[in-house]
Amino acid sequence: MSTEPDHLEKSAGSDAFIRGLSEAIGGPLGAHAADPNARPGRFWTAARIVLALCCLTLALHWVQKTPCRDGDWQNNMQYTRFCYTDVLALYYAEGLNEGKVPYRDHAVEYPVVTGFLMGAIGLPVHALGRANPSINQGTWFYDANALVLGALAVATAGVMLALRRRRPWDVALFALSPILLLITTINWDFLAIGLYAFGILAWTRRHPVLAGILIGLGGAAKLWPLFVLGPLLILALRARRVLEWGYAIAAAVGVWVVVNVPVLLLWPDSWLRFFNLNTSRPVDWGTIWYVGRFLDTKWNTGVDGDLGPFQWLSDHVGVLNWLSYGLFFLACAGIALLILLAPRRPRLAQVAFLVVAAFLIFSKVWSQQYVLWLLPLVVLARPRWGAILAWTVAEVGYFAAFYAELLGAGGKPVIPEGTFVLASGLRLATVGILCGLVIREIWRPRLDAVRESYADDPDGGILDAAPDAPWIADFRSRFLRKPTPATPA
Repeated sequence: MSTEPDHLEKSAGSDAFIRGLSEAIGGPLGAHAADPNARPGRFWTAARIVLALCCLTLALHWVQKTPCRDGDWQNNMQYTRFCYTDVLALYYAEGLNEGKVPYRDHAVEYPVVTGFLMGAIGLPVHALGRANPSINQGTWFYDANALVLGALAVATAGVMLALRRRRPWDVALFALSPILLLITTINWDFLAIGLYAFGILAWTRRHPVLAGILIGLGGAAKLWPLFVLGPLLILALRARRVLEWGYAIAAAVGVWVVVNVPVLLLWPDSWLRFFNLNTSRPVDWGTIWYVGRFLDTKWNTGVDGDLGPFQWLSDHVGVLNWLSYGLFFLACAGIALLILLAPRRPRLAQVAFLVVAAFLIFSKVWSQQYVLWLLPLVVLARPRWGAILAWTVAEVGYFAAFYAELLGAGGKPVIPEGTFVLASGLRLATVGILCGLVIREIWRPRLDAVRESYADDPDGGILDAAPDAPWIADFRSRFLRKPTPATPA
């Protein structure tokens, strides 16, 4: 008879795929795995294996990007070898190779914390290049960024392991992901991801001010971490913990202001470039609006100026902006209602994934690196290998189709436009399916794999095991025909 506690057995046994994988490399998590002082002679614990796998994936990513590291991109080799990276391209496009200070000398197209990182690495590389002209500045800049972004990716995996001490093999979904292999250093997104991850860890450790500071810094690198504060408010309302949320939002807003206002006051035009660019930017490849515009060309003849609704929106970017914002707002309102009506308070990771996924689904811009935002969120929200692997296949298919589309943009098409649209549609569909599966598990908590191992919400911090506010049962009864009492957290 097994002596392992039931919740530890379930950590490696709740998914058939990961159960088999865990047995292949050492078996399910043992009875003493939650104790860091247990088995002092055993070095390769589950967490260390996962971190090592993450390092291996990142090392292979660097190898995969090696053909582009010198910046000598001849005959579109950055596309034919799938090694393009904004990091290297923008070293020259943003004037860092000339020693230009971000925002002061050049209007950087990213939020300020990302611009700070670009300058903090780029300016020393430029100075080194002036002192030693024989070095390739682009290679040094890319490698330095790859080291920093790789460290942030490993740190993110470490935070996820800390959040899932009873389910460390779940994090292998992140560590072994082909998404990590292909996309980690295409842009600086892991800066925001790492800051957000540490912010959630601070929230879990019941330090709301520190959590707010880190999430605010993440939002000053890429805006999306700030989106999570909305559903966190609704969760706090349901648990009667609004004061702690207030501390977090005050800290997030405060630190965002502190890092942004100096740049805004000193170089307002440079600071506004990010917002102006996003406002004026047309429909991007692979979005729902791009797919709709393609379908317009198939379903509408263009007679009498009738180009179809999506083509019309593409030609009226201002209207499209408001429609995109409106649909995202409606999705967030729906998520808020779901939080309040669910039979049990949802986990923070579940609603965070839903909000960020909704933003991407309705956005007019979905750059290839944005998939990195979803990867850690979906692993924490729904660590089921089958659906995540299907989504990963769709993302990799889109990645390949996107590079084929880039190759054909300046000449003879490499693939039919319909093939690229199909790849885009499959990506959208699989993200939508993941959202549907997460919603189902919120509505039926007994299906939630994480709650097989934890009593409530391991990411909840002050929300974990907190009882619902008394008004929740009455609120639910107003919307549900056959209300069931809210389950105590």
